[in-house]
Amino acid sequence: MKTALITGANKGIGFEVARQLLQLNYRVFIGSRSLELGNKAVDKLKSEGYKNVVAVQIDVTDQDSVKKARIELGKKIEVLDVLINNSGINGIEFDGETPIMHTSTDTDVNKFKEVFEVNLFGVIRTTQAFLDLLKKSVAPRIINVSSSQGSLTLHSDPDFIHYKHKGVAYQSSKAALNMYTIVLAYELRDLPFKVNAVSPGSTKTDFNRQLGQGSVEDAAKRIIKYATIDQDGPTGKFFAEDMNPKTGEIPW
Repeated sequence: MKTALITGANKGIGFEVARQLLQLNYRVFIGSRSLELGNKAVDKLKSEGYKNVVAVQIDVTDQDSVKKARIELGKKIEVLDVLINNSGINGIEFDGETPIMHTSTDTDVNKFKEVFEVNLFGVIRTTQAFLDLLKKSVAPRIINVSSSQGSLTLHSDPDFIHYKHKGVAYQSSKAALNMYTIVLAYELRDLPFKVNAVSPGSTKTDFNRQLGQGSVEDAAKRIIKYATIDQDGPTGKFFAEDMNPKTGEIPW
């Protein structure tokens, strides 16, 4: 039975990814900053008939927490087949129900640090901590959950549908995550790894106060597709199937 760890999986897209991987007969570890919420997510999945699911406490912004999660997972498995770096924050503040749109000229550097701590540094911590277990898999897969909002090419194009929506801290963090994905895939190119950045698309979840358009089911399917690709599949690529339904790949 293949194994998968998903960070930030106690709700939203991560939770649905867990459900769909369980449907594919994976043993799934739900990474959650709160173990209580992680266990509630596990209980919900078990109530739906799924058995091979366990919660793991992991705060990707805390090196000690990530280290402890690696130790705990190592007690349960010897091999990790799939790592999905799903934890993320958008850094958006609200005035009531209205999002406050900060700019590159007025956003405090601490806001950048807050967003990067989760969206980039958290991915690096987690990937480095679990790389040894992934290397024991015959077909290891790493998915960094990104966003088309992190595409430099698209956001330089006035015809891009989201051209006028430039959330400076979030988009900067995803652009940086994309570069990390490229480098990671390159460094692991001689091993059977497949490392890709995948955008789930605009999705209606708590992440955006239900302001997204798509469903968690469709968003999860996009991630699952690249988390389960065979050895002939791509690596070091950026996919956003809502932006390019034909091939899925979009420019960096």
